[in-house]
Amino acid sequence: MTTAITTVVKTLCELSADLAQGKTTSEKLTRDCLDQIAEPSGEGQRAFIKVYADSALACAQASDLQRAHGVVASPLAGIPISIKDLFDVAGDITRAGSIILADAPPARHDALAIARLRAAGAVIMGRTNMTEFAYGAHGMNTHYGTPLNPYDRATQRIPGGSSSGGAVSVTDQMAAAAIGSDTGGSVRIPAALCGITGFKPTQARVPLAGAFPLSTTRDSIGPLGNSVGCCMWLDAIMAGEDISPLMPSTGADDPNTLKGLRFGVPTTRLLDNLQPSVADAFARAMTILSQHGASIEEFSFAEIEREANGSATVNFSAVEAYALHRQRLKLYPDKFDPRVYKRLLLGENMNAADYYDLVQLRQQLIASANLSTARFDALLTPTSPIIAPTIAEMNASEEKFFRVNSLLLQNCGPFNVLNRPCWSIPVHRAGDAPVGLMMVGETGQDTRLHRIAQAAEHCLRGTLR
Repeated sequence: MTTAITTVVKTLCELSADLAQGKTTSEKLTRDCLDQIAEPSGEGQRAFIKVYADSALACAQASDLQRAHGVVASPLAGIPISIKDLFDVAGDITRAGSIILADAPPARHDALAIARLRAAGAVIMGRTNMTEFAYGAHGMNTHYGTPLNPYDRATQRIPGGSSSGGAVSVTDQMAAAAIGSDTGGSVRIPAALCGITGFKPTQARVPLAGAFPLSTTRDSIGPLGNSVGCCMWLDAIMAGEDISPLMPSTGADDPNTLKGLRFGVPTTRLLDNLQPSVADAFARAMTILSQHGASIEEFSFAEIEREANGSATVNFSAVEAYALHRQRLKLYPDKFDPRVYKRLLLGENMNAADYYDLVQLRQQLIASANLSTARFDALLTPTSPIIAPTIAEMNASEEKFFRVNSLLLQNCGPFNVLNRPCWSIPVHRAGDAPVGLMMVGETGQDTRLHRIAQAAEHCLRGTLR
């Protein structure tokens, strides 16, 4: 395996402590990130659609000056963060990974999630690349290039999407963490394929105001980072909450760290099509969690099958994205990524009555699934059934491209329909292809799932990697 960066990677908590103790400055952290973005042999040009070099440095210098006078907005103050190209930034154009919106009016206000990060003192590094209009789990972009997965980079693997640039900005230390969106796995999939951590909240937890939509029914906003703690901080800030203290790491070797917790492993669809390396990593993770006291039970999750059947004829993203883009599809057909254009057109002939039925089915499934999984503290499944394929594989044929895109969405998509909070935590061994473990909580129980995910992370880190 080849990786782009070999230096020690620090969490947001560690960077915050370094700033507080005077071991570094925000300006230095920001300049280091800008150097990584500008590295000619690196992925900066493909990971970022726009870099806020001047404003980021000005913000970092202001943060250092405030800190010198005892003013620190939050533990996140002075730390460089990247944001996906679908978030509004006051005075800037929101392209959403397209060229069609290049001439759109600049945003008048920051997206609410971004405004909260600024208020907490985050340094916004720039806008990261994405699948056009967030419509694809692969992370490829015909307009701005495709940032390469850090694993086996010479082979040129996809990063996963649609928050592709955000994931690579973190792996290559172009930002300390990233903000993405997740409609069917767009945070969790790139996190899993690139070997970092990602979190999708219950939809209502983080306001969507100022985020360019894909599916208003399924869209959510979530972070990507180097640890559960990193994502917890960002999630809390975007949700309008205080940053909670991180759980101590001293329990990592305690065989009873997870004692009393019950984890469910759905056998319905979510264990289908697993590549051997994914199956092996998942099995090892289950063994380790059991050794630390967790009770793990396989079960049949009928709602997953019902969701798949309900979405086979009509699905939320297809209908809602087509409704949003139908005029653009007529006016600018040649300006779309051809594959995104093809997927968007699928919504044109979907039946309104079928869509209505799906809306009703979703409410039934959410209520039913909550009862089916009430006995578990969390559900466990591979985030993606496959490791990151190469770009050449994706381009081999249209059939291959769309089949792989569907595989990437297989495990993540249902939980956007069920509106569950979900983590993706890396569980691969050092040198192996990245594999993510998805941990799913109950609707609205995001903070409880945070604590469980952090405990699981402590058990898994150092044992697998």
